[in-house]
Amino acid sequence: MEANKNYILGVYSDDDILIKAVKMIRAHNVQIHEVFSPYPLHGIDDVLGIKRSRLPKAAFAFGVLGFIFAVFLQFWTMGVDWPMIIGGKNYTSIPPFIPIMFELTVLLSALGMVGTFFIASDLKPYKKPKIFDPRITDDKLVIAIDIADNSLSKEDLNSLIKETGAEEVNDKIFE
Repeated sequence: MEANKNYILGVYSDDDILIKAVKMIRAHNVQIHEVFSPYPLHGIDDVLGIKRSRLPKAAFAFGVLGFIFAVFLQFWTMGVDWPMIIGGKNYTSIPPFIPIMFELTVLLSALGMVGTFFIASDLKPYKKPKIFDPRITDDKLVIAIDIADNSLSKEDLNSLIKETGAEEVNDKIFE
């Protein structure tokens, strides 16, 4: 069972102020849990120090798996299990296999990426989502800081967030 998580939320209206606030907060060696925004913020990944995603490597691996499966499936069914001469070609002629190879490569790559994304994002149908502030889907930008992950006290974190230009500073506890 997970213990209660206590967060401090800084609420902002302007993305430029938010990015400056993230830089200022990280300069004080404060670990930011997450930044929430109703729209994409260009450059926020670099400011937060988030590494590049490994999902493209997973997509390539699933694509290779799909291609290998397509080649095996066609050579097995047409060449070994039930060989048929179609149009005077030999059993395992490559050109008619190309569309199936392409389609299975794309299909397994797409399905594998969906599954990998759900696993990496910890998205489960039975999991209750953590809603830090309902306004993050409308017009506000929010910085969430986990108090337990930082050495600064709650009061110091509150004053630091207020110094960065936050409109509001709130506490949020998840059980």
